[in-house]
Amino acid sequence: MIKVKVLHQHQYIIAPAKQSNKQTIKRKMTNELETRIGREEEASRGGDWAIAQRGLVTDQESRALAGDSTKICPNIYRYKFTQSFMDELYQFSKIHQYDDRKSFKEAWLLWVETNLDMINTEIARLTDLKYDGDIVDKMFKSARYYFRKKSTKKTEPCIRRNYVSVQKELLDEMDGHIAANIVNENYKPSEGFSEFCNNNVDALKKGIAHLMEQGMKDSHEIQDKIKKTYKNRYFIFITNK
Repeated sequence: MIKVKVLHQHQYIIAPAKQSNKQTIKRKMTNELETRIGREEEASRGGDWAIAQRGLVTDQESRALAGDSTKICPNIYRYKFTQSFMDELYQFSKIHQYDDRKSFKEAWLLWVETNLDMINTEIARLTDLKYDGDIVDKMFKSARYYFRKKSTKKTEPCIRRNYVSVQKELLDEMDGHIAANIVNENYKPSEGFSEFCNNNVDALKKGIAHLMEQGMKDSHEIQDKIKKTYKNRYFIFITNK
């Protein structure tokens, strides 16, 4: 049983109403949803609605709700649902994740009727925070375009390997070679690295042994490490020149 009170051009507060008005109000909401969904679904396809990406209630919102007149709150540009409401919205969205548009809309209207008190509370809270958009439509978009597509899989954290440093003596040899050859017009880091390897065999052997002691065993990985290090030293040199 619902009653719609007009607050703004497209904003409604849902409240208990008489039994005789139930079908009329339901039809009105259905027509409005059909109009909005048809116009907005195409525009939103292929991406999540940014308006639906919300988090916890901020301290600023809590102060505003509490009527704290001693603190001046700045303008709010991101109006968030409470976490408890988002949890309910998420649960509804996942239950109806694979519904077609018509079935999802019918389930949504039923869910709205069943959760009037919770929805009214959320509408009142956002209205007190001076949100002037269509709050019910905002809820629908969150359920339809964001939570319904949100994955339930937890992303495994990426385990980073410990950084393996190049021996300082090898770095000094690289810096000296770069400083001595950068004055040449034809000098390039790629060609300079080949010449460096040919002229600094002993330093390279010690540097390779140092890398292997730190756990780097693959020969190609060691070669790439030393080559990248030489190029990095070159770019550090020309940056600080």
